[in-house]
Amino acid sequence: MSGLCEGRVVVVTGAGRGIGRGHALEFAREGATVIVNDVGADVNGSGTAAGPAGEVVDLIRSMGGTARVDGSDVSDEDGARRLIESTVETYGELHALVNNAGILRDRMLVNMSAAEWDDVIRVHLRGTFLCLHHAARHWKDRSKAGAAVDARVVNTTSSSGIYGNIGQGNYGAAKAGIASLTVIAAMELARYGVTVNAVAPAALTRMTENLPGASARPTVPEGAFDESAPDNIAPLVVWLSSPEAAGVTGRVFNVRGGRISVAEGWRAGPTVDRGGRWNPGELGSVIPGLVAEAAPNAGMNGLVPETVGP
Repeated sequence: MSGLCEGRVVVVTGAGRGIGRGHALEFAREGATVIVNDVGADVNGSGTAAGPAGEVVDLIRSMGGTARVDGSDVSDEDGARRLIESTVETYGELHALVNNAGILRDRMLVNMSAAEWDDVIRVHLRGTFLCLHHAARHWKDRSKAGAAVDARVVNTTSSSGIYGNIGQGNYGAAKAGIASLTVIAAMELARYGVTVNAVAPAALTRMTENLPGASARPTVPEGAFDESAPDNIAPLVVWLSSPEAAGVTGRVFNVRGGRISVAEGWRAGPTVDRGGRWNPGELGSVIPGLVAEAAPNAGMNGLVPETVGP
């Protein structure tokens, strides 16, 4: 390995399984000290278990790396604060924060309960905010004290949030919020030497194995490259957390297998300006034309569907 993160201290939330586990192991291979945060909950957020995070830490240590378990609930303000503060107290610094923790409570809007909405928003969006908030306060204080700060944040959004997916209104709303928070945090924290980016990963994990189409994925021959493997996401996350990524901030990246693309956010498309206040009755001859000129919304793969001719 290249030692890309040699000497860096990294917190990865939701690192006991799946994509987060891949992040933690890749960071260790690149020389980082890794705080493996995970409450060990089921995919729907119920229950806790120390086992998954402990297994990742044991594996890192068997590789000769440095890691420790943190079982804090990142959606709890005290838990998020303890995670950041204990990391700094133990290792003297925090160089990168990867917000990856999440749960699923998929349901169509007409059937979704308020609790199912709140739980998903709490873990994904609130958890990302709380960890980012406490890390940002630490980096701001260091910067104000005259220390050189070269820190990274990588958040986890989703195609469900930036492109949309049926049955995931709560999850998609949380992930869309994380994408927006990423852009805003990048603007606010640049002055302190912090970059903030996000990834929208596509991989086969506990959270995606029951989604429509997951069972139809072809079997991958032993030894062949599996583009659905969760470990494929880690190289980009590790690079974005490294010193080399100092010039990249405020961006969202799609990543699946060996394919990486930059997600292009909302932008103003076809426009009309009346030069004064519109009357509602006038818009019937205007809005449909604007929509017809505009590019259609991207699909779950991030691509605009091809226009079908007459």
